[in-house]
Amino acid sequence: MNGFVSFVSSGPGDPDLLTVKAVDRLQKAEVVLFDDLSAGPILEHAKPDADLIGVGKRAGRASPKQDHVSRVLVEYAQAGLRVVRLKSGDCGMFGRLEEEIIALRTAGIPFEIIPGVTSASAAAATAGIPLTRRLTARRVQFITGADVTGDLPADVNMAALADPLATTVVYMGKRTFAGLVARLMEHGLPGDTPAMLAEAVSTPAEKVQRFTIATLALHLEKATSTTPALIFYGPLAEFDG
Repeated sequence: MNGFVSFVSSGPGDPDLLTVKAVDRLQKAEVVLFDDLSAGPILEHAKPDADLIGVGKRAGRASPKQDHVSRVLVEYAQAGLRVVRLKSGDCGMFGRLEEEIIALRTAGIPFEIIPGVTSASAAAATAGIPLTRRLTARRVQFITGADVTGDLPADVNMAALADPLATTVVYMGKRTFAGLVARLMEHGLPGDTPAMLAEAVSTPAEKVQRFTIATLALHLEKATSTTPALIFYGPLAEFDG
């Protein structure tokens, strides 16, 4: 008899940001397949005898292929086990959730999705800013700064991304942000548009810095840090000089 898979969102890193349901599923799981950013204190909620298997992907590092991760997930569930697939942030946000759901549905394995705090919300809270603002930021857009090759996606809607009245949050965009800024400015977004870089959100190494999009592009061209980061720009990433 097939087991059951819980896709559990671990939040941005702080174990206090886990939901009650996420903790419950971790405590009941017999197997936990976890991303790199979900490791550490969060795994302390797992049962002492649970199998903990790292399947995370990090840019520039050797990582398990997605088909391998999906196959392992299916195999454990087919053994009749309660499996948690622990994903960082909210598991539906740039986390390859769809590929794993398809694998489970193809194999006839039941599952559930437990939402969580995405790192964009956590970073905004740390910075003391809202993600929306009446009159000046009625829209929020989350984008990925890298496609499967690691380059800036070629099919992004530049008119939408250059909207000065939208809050834009760029995931996985440190390496491609300078190229994005060049295109944004070509589409009319001023170079002095406020920007914010949030690194290692909700962890002890958390760091938030404020720039303009032009100065942040220059900063990131020289930066060598591999710390996971988010980039905000628009009316909410206020530049404070």
